[in-house]
Amino acid sequence: MAHDPFELVEDAPLFIVPRVLDALRAYRAAPVSGALLAAQLDALAERLLAGIERHPTKFWVLKQFQQTLEAVDGEDAAVRAELRAELERLMDILGIRSSDGVLGAHHR
Repeated sequence: MAHDPFELVEDAPLFIVPRVLDALRAYRAAPVSGALLAAQLDALAERLLAGIERHPTKFWVLKQFQQTLEAVDGEDAAVRAELRAELERLMDILGIRSSDGVLGAHHR
């Protein structure tokens, strides 16, 4: 039976103010290396911008991250590591201190 990474997630409200939305828009506009990674991160940023105000919770954001992680599951380790680093940047923007293991054992 597969381990559910969300069983350890401690949900928390996020404070989504205009500055956070502006930072998400700026993140979306920034270039990312690799077409696959750029496409996945762009789609993630779009989902976040479209839904974060209606769902301002850590759990909801991490569920969005999970979709992106699953989309690159078959890619090489370098792509997956770069994605996780980008997800940590997004966590900083959104004020999430820990992924509670959703990003993997070697990430916050």
